[in-house]
Amino acid sequence: MKLLTEERFAKILAIVDQNGSATVADLMDSLNISESTIRRDLNTLDKRGDLQKVRGGAISKNAPYTTKDDEVRLRKSRNVDEKMAVAEYAAKLIQDDDFVYIDAGTTTEYMIDFINNRSAVYVTNAVGHAKKLSALGCTVYLIGGEFKGTTEAIVGEEAVTSLEKFNFTKGFFGTNGITVKNGFTTPEIKEAMVKQIAMNSSRDCYILADDSKFGKISAVCFGKFQDAVILTNRVTQKKFAEYKNVVEVV
Repeated sequence: MKLLTEERFAKILAIVDQNGSATVADLMDSLNISESTIRRDLNTLDKRGDLQKVRGGAISKNAPYTTKDDEVRLRKSRNVDEKMAVAEYAAKLIQDDDFVYIDAGTTTEYMIDFINNRSAVYVTNAVGHAKKLSALGCTVYLIGGEFKGTTEAIVGEEAVTSLEKFNFTKGFFGTNGITVKNGFTTPEIKEAMVKQIAMNSSRDCYILADDSKFGKISAVCFGKFQDAVILTNRVTQKKFAEYKNVVEVV
C-alpha cells in the first residue's frame, strides 16, 4: 500500500511541476482519484516540502511564487542585455497608424529607447514612460488613477475606467511570471486589473519577457497564455518551445 501511495505522490508532483500548478479538479481528472484523497495527498506533500498547497490546489516548488514587486531600481539592473534585445524587437513592430498601449515595466521602458515612429499615438500607465515618449516628440496620453510607487505605475479603478474607452491596435505588456496553466501573472491585484483591461482593449497583444520569467507564478493572473504573442530573448525550457505564440527575438 505504501508503494502505491508513493507512486501516487510521484504522479501528482509530475503534473504540478510540468504545469507550474494544478487544481484539485485537475488532479482528480488526471489520476481518477477522489477529492478527499487528493486533498490528503496535497497536505502530506506540502508538509514534506515537495510542493506548496494553496486554496483549491497546489503550486510547484520549481515554479517560484512571488507575492510582491521589487522596486523598479532593483529590477532595472537585472537581465539588462536580454531585456534590451526583446525591447528593440518590440519597438520595430510599431507602424505609422498604430494606437499603442505601453504597460509599466522595465522591459517596456527599454522599448521606448528604440522607438523611431513619431506618427503613432501612445497611451501608458507609467509616468516615466510618458516623460520619455514626450521627450521623443511623440503624442502620448497618461491615464489617471492611483500612483503605485514600487512600479511607478498608475493603477486602480480610475485607471481601469480610463482604459475602457480606448481601442488599441497594439499593446505591449510586462509580466512577473509565465506558465501555460496560470498564464501571465503579477503580484498585485490593482496592477493586474489595469493590465487585463488594457489587454482586452488591444487588437494585438505582446508580452515582453526575458527567459527568467518562464515557469514563474505571481499572485494574480491578468491574461491567458494564448492571449498574447510572447517576445523573449530565448526559450530555455523545452515545454514552452512548442507553442507558436512564443517568439525568440535573437
